[in-house]
Amino acid sequence: MNARPAILWFRKDLRIDDNAALQAALEAGGPVVPIYIREPAHVNVGPLGAAQSWWLHHSLISLRTSLKSLGGDLLLHAGPAEDVLLELARQTGATTVFVNRAYERNDLDREIAVALKAGGIAIQAFHGQLLHEPGSIRTGSGSAFKVFTPFWNAMQKRGEPHEPVPAPRAIPSPASLPKSDNLEDWDLLPKAPNWAATFCELWTPGEAGAHAKLEEFTGRELHDYKRGRDFPAETVTSLLSAHLTHGEISPARLWHATRDLPQTASTEIMHFRRELAWRDFCYSLLRELPALHEENWDSKFDRFPWQYDEADFASWTKGETGYPIVDAGMRQLWRHGFMHNRVRMITASFLIKDLMIDWRKGERWFRDTLVDADPANNSANWQWVAGSGADASPFFRIFNPFLQGEKFDPYGDYVRAHVPELAKLGRKYIHRPFEAPESVLQEAGIELGKNYPRPMIDHGFARDRALTAYRSIR
Repeated sequence: MNARPAILWFRKDLRIDDNAALQAALEAGGPVVPIYIREPAHVNVGPLGAAQSWWLHHSLISLRTSLKSLGGDLLLHAGPAEDVLLELARQTGATTVFVNRAYERNDLDREIAVALKAGGIAIQAFHGQLLHEPGSIRTGSGSAFKVFTPFWNAMQKRGEPHEPVPAPRAIPSPASLPKSDNLEDWDLLPKAPNWAATFCELWTPGEAGAHAKLEEFTGRELHDYKRGRDFPAETVTSLLSAHLTHGEISPARLWHATRDLPQTASTEIMHFRRELAWRDFCYSLLRELPALHEENWDSKFDRFPWQYDEADFASWTKGETGYPIVDAGMRQLWRHGFMHNRVRMITASFLIKDLMIDWRKGERWFRDTLVDADPANNSANWQWVAGSGADASPFFRIFNPFLQGEKFDPYGDYVRAHVPELAKLGRKYIHRPFEAPESVLQEAGIELGKNYPRPMIDHGFARDRALTAYRSIR
């Protein structure tokens, strides 16, 4: 092994399976020096919030274990990426950094590449975090798609994503490695209180956890996926979003994992693949508008008369709105760092259209509390609900939380799972406890206004107010 060491820079690709940068580093022929860098907070990269910091801690432990089992290791260093990489290159004699592209940080990565080049270090970047490179799927005139369906149609014409590359059987390591930071010193885990104590009820961060979730999902043969994914009490969704966000499994691996399922599941497979394609679509939007998390795609919403109320926002974050399906979603978010996809739309619509609070407030809350928060998906989806985004739901599509709960949680099982105050309430009143006779409430142990709130706002009034505000900017 005469080749120089190769630096392998892990970011949102915390896996050894189907990792293009890892494969290229191995093909360079020398020992591999894997590293994860905790960059300064002001550069706004890495974990998007506290929930993802919890996930990152456990995922890095998993990654280091995997690398050690193959003969490698994982270095941890905090600091500006260019400084850390230049110093690591000096210590190891490496002249090349291998990395997978992270598309939300294109401008920053160009600056890092310039700094490394000035120090005599080359950087090679690879594709693999999306099905296709952002910008590679364009309209006939060469512009970006602004509507998902034609984007999806164009993607299908490109053929299958790349064939996933299996994990290597060994990773050569230098005879000695530079000193590493201690992960515990990064303080990624909550302490007092440990608000993440219940996350492990749902999640096992790391690549092994990702593949276990995939095996479970495909083992069900995506049964009833298209219909069932709208019903939060049913076990239908893949629960792979957080693993995908942290790069513990590649989208190509997910895509191709559905190939061998029975033809009877073809409709379900196509719908699942559309969800993967939506992620690509969101990144194509982020490429066009890097400030997607704070700038309206549709500029007319810059004039929208938002009405922020701190107490209202606090009630929403705590799941104390008096709307059971909304409260269940917000409490599931606190309990598991996750919320079912249908309920995300309901809770977002309630914040934006019932409470008239700027979508950016909600986006920031989700960014901090979701383990699967994604810089493209989170922003694009909030703008979709607000009506300000590309291919967005019209603003005048205003969810009625009571009807949404009755339609998609018809037996109230989801509400009971996350709002224990209502656990003994029957199906008839589970989504409308304020309509229940006093005798029914007493039997269920409910005192409205005391141990469960009355609706914080009248939905009919809120709907009319929101539509009036929308008409003012049309």
